[in-house]
Amino acid sequence: MKYIKRIAIHDAEQDHMPSKTFPNFTLMKISAWHKKQGDSVEWFCAINKKNYDLVYSSKVFDFTPENEYLSEGTIKGGTGYGIYNKLPLEVDGMFPDYSIYPACDFAIGFLTRGCIRACDWCVVPKKEGNIKPYKSIREVVRHDTNKIVFMDNNVLACQHGIEQLKELAKTDYSVDFNQGLDIRLLTPEIAENLSQINWTRFIRFSCDSISQIEYFERVMPLFKKYKWLSKISIYLLVRRDTHDAEFRLRTLYNLNKNFHFYPQSERNNGVEPSYAQKEFSERFTKGYSYRKESWQEYCIKRGFEERRYRIMSKTKRN
Repeated sequence: MKYIKRIAIHDAEQDHMPSKTFPNFTLMKISAWHKKQGDSVEWFCAINKKNYDLVYSSKVFDFTPENEYLSEGTIKGGTGYGIYNKLPLEVDGMFPDYSIYPACDFAIGFLTRGCIRACDWCVVPKKEGNIKPYKSIREVVRHDTNKIVFMDNNVLACQHGIEQLKELAKTDYSVDFNQGLDIRLLTPEIAENLSQINWTRFIRFSCDSISQIEYFERVMPLFKKYKWLSKISIYLLVRRDTHDAEFRLRTLYNLNKNFHFYPQSERNNGVEPSYAQKEFSERFTKGYSYRKESWQEYCIKRGFEERRYRIMSKTKRN
């Protein structure tokens, strides 16, 4: 008689983000693999930790605190724990077990992995390498919903990804690419293809440096042609130079009104966002203060200088 292992899974973000709704892709694959072996899978509970045969903890973000009550010998993975841990191929190939996240009513997955860029703030090139095909649409979709969220880092940089977008355009799936598309790779042909896809809400692009602004200006005729101005959302990376971020914000604001700001963070490398980055991302922009005053005016009005924030942040890290 086969021994049934008792497996526990732990979603680190759920401990500290009660409103978290996005499922952990890795844990769904681990759950699927163990259930295929005949094992039982349940959510980790510290009270029962002595009764588990194996415990898996996955952490997406490096700023998520670790759970001090995890079992000794817990298998930890995900970028939040480090960029050089990967699932075994037999586990990675599993179709996700959506039953562990019953509130999730959409499919998630990747069409491609890796990226052609080498941005110093991004872990993807180090973790996944250059862009390469990963899955087809058919391997990602669920049969109980027409919603899909793709997590590709640069789907437009891979011919396989572009071919899959063409296939998506022929379907009625409701689609979102939550990591943003590379504006530098948008061509009239690709724009025509994207215009035929049923987007869940936004078509997301990124602007992480000033050099990308010219590409937004260059494709503005395409945005207008396909009436995308109200459908586009721009991810804006807030780096150490917050004045750089403000320049991008004000320039792109004339082209688009939907933004998502996020401060650069590399806590695994000992680099945390400065106070200025956090203030810019959370209050100056999300509070729409930028509509009535400059970043410099904002800092003076509140009695602090950006330079002081940088010094305080450096002192805290040391």
